[in-house]
Amino acid sequence: MARKRSPMNLSFIVTLMFVVCASNMIVGRGEISWSKDAALEAEAVAAIECSGHGRAYLDGIVLKGHQQVCECNECYTGSDCSKFISDCPANSGSGDPYFLEPFWMKHAASSAVLVSGWHRMSYYYSDGSYISELLVEHIKKLHTLVGNAVTEGKYFVFGGGSTQLLNAAVYALSPDVTSHSPAKVVATPPHYPVYRTQTEYFNARNFSYEGSTSSWINKTDSSSTFIEFVTSPNNPDGKLTKGVLKGDNVKQINDRAYYWPHYTAIPSPVDDDLMIFTISKLTGHAGSRFGWAIIKDKAVYEKMLTYLDMNTMGVSREAQLRALKLFDVVLEGDDGKEIFKFAYSTMRHRWTKLKETISKSKRFSLQKLSSQYCTFFQRERELSPAYAWLKCEREEDKNCYEILEAAGINGRAGSVYSADNHYVRLSLIRSKDDFDILINKLKTLVAKQ
Repeated sequence: MARKRSPMNLSFIVTLMFVVCASNMIVGRGEISWSKDAALEAEAVAAIECSGHGRAYLDGIVLKGHQQVCECNECYTGSDCSKFISDCPANSGSGDPYFLEPFWMKHAASSAVLVSGWHRMSYYYSDGSYISELLVEHIKKLHTLVGNAVTEGKYFVFGGGSTQLLNAAVYALSPDVTSHSPAKVVATPPHYPVYRTQTEYFNARNFSYEGSTSSWINKTDSSSTFIEFVTSPNNPDGKLTKGVLKGDNVKQINDRAYYWPHYTAIPSPVDDDLMIFTISKLTGHAGSRFGWAIIKDKAVYEKMLTYLDMNTMGVSREAQLRALKLFDVVLEGDDGKEIFKFAYSTMRHRWTKLKETISKSKRFSLQKLSSQYCTFFQRERELSPAYAWLKCEREEDKNCYEILEAAGINGRAGSVYSADNHYVRLSLIRSKDDFDILINKLKTLVAKQ
């Protein structure tokens, strides 16, 4: 019969176990000392003070071979980025999602990744593929959490951002030209310019860019395959859109880069045949160049894999590791809602402030968007688009881009999106500095009316 231990004995055993565990942790830390110098270096660079208007990076500029220096935000200069350049134009053209930087600074410890020199040196994972199955599982969990896409029974392909996947999808959906005519690639203006520029640049034998979908309505009963790009929410105007063309020979590539709760309401999970997402507009890590396609048809999936095999032999293992770590943070924080609450609050505030500024003008207007019930937030949410699709209302203002440029605001002209030049896209997802400068420039311009 086992002898009963007194409470004092149990207390002593628990204390002893704690001491042993602590000792093992100390020994363990000594055994993994190869990471110490790398961690100290990263901490030292992160601690460089840049006045809140810039950052220092491990791979950044080094001053006289000693240490990295600050890389300043737009319109700031000086060794610590503290000097404001008053006549500097607002950068509202780029889609760099710096607005999420404060979130990741708050989560510096949990989102950090330390990579050993021997990390994943092979071309392949242990199963012979280029794709981390663990990362696939994280992505499935993320879509289930948000409720924005159906993933059950689907195939996954990873790419260098959405950019690489867009052309991989065009290739996969195009027929063999030995037996068919080239596929006609189309999109509805205003649309993301890469659909046209990338398709034209590769100039392949089995597909060609054929302009606006409006030119092909009621003409899709020809022998040609039609590949329609559908962007929802749309870039640049943020509208939830659907495909225009109908017919058995019409294929769709659904660009869902912005279908996240911080940019739009999520009415329901989408179940498209081919959907493309990217980490850049989800977590803000555009520089990591990681995107994923979710595909129903196995034949299309295999053709996209072939494209990626011939093109790059897959996405770098480091990019996949970083995405895995970032998704860990997203899934764990506040039941998976923390990043979306932060991002939505930021974007809603910016849209509200922009609308207040433009409402004082009769010369300019913004796109009209309708609020909707969001299944993620379980309520009707206010608007928070990634971009402003601003219009110069005067007929004589034929080039709105030039009018804003003269006022110190750099956006992107409507013609870039195959639209009228009475329109300009203004980015709302850059840094707080960029947004504040934009608002100040717009207030000055509106006041001059």
